[in-house]
Amino acid sequence: MGVRYTSESVEALVEEFSQLPGIGRKTAQRLALFILKQPRSEVERFSAALVAVKEKVRYCSGCWNITEQDPCVICSDPKRDHTTICVVEDPTDVLAVERTNEYRGLYHVLGGSLAPLDGIGPEDLRIKELLDRLWDGVKEVILALNPTVEGEATTLYLTKLVKPLGVAVTRLARGIPIGGALEYADEATLSRALEGRVPM
Repeated sequence: MGVRYTSESVEALVEEFSQLPGIGRKTAQRLALFILKQPRSEVERFSAALVAVKEKVRYCSGCWNITEQDPCVICSDPKRDHTTICVVEDPTDVLAVERTNEYRGLYHVLGGSLAPLDGIGPEDLRIKELLDRLWDGVKEVILALNPTVEGEATTLYLTKLVKPLGVAVTRLARGIPIGGALEYADEATLSRALEGRVPM
């Protein structure tokens, strides 16, 4: 279990940090000690940022990206191409694609990918919401899911649902390695993948 602190407050903070994804107990201890060394004003600003995220941030009713206004700035931008929807797994993927400055359409955030072994089926993702959007003049759906087993399964599943609706279905092309995550791809690689997308 490891060494516990003599301060219950520090120990409680270590426990909270260790609940974060990718944070083990040692890293949690370092973070707690870092917070302890910071001036009170810095800690209060950090605390206020955490509370603000919970109070102000919500999901866009159009694309399900995170936002503080509904619809989000992307969905409400008249200069965006409203006939194209890029489907991604998570909000971090929207940021990754936006960094390329190549894509000018809309997005749809599924909230994950199909993973039957983890109990994640179609009803656990925002697939119905995607299909509901396709009646509004959408001509192309770009499937920009992570090139993992789950991402590939989701891509195939969505292709079977979308194609019969008469909407073109494409996917990112070259450059994204199998087993990689979209959010870690550099801008040039993502840009090439968007340019070279292929029909499904």
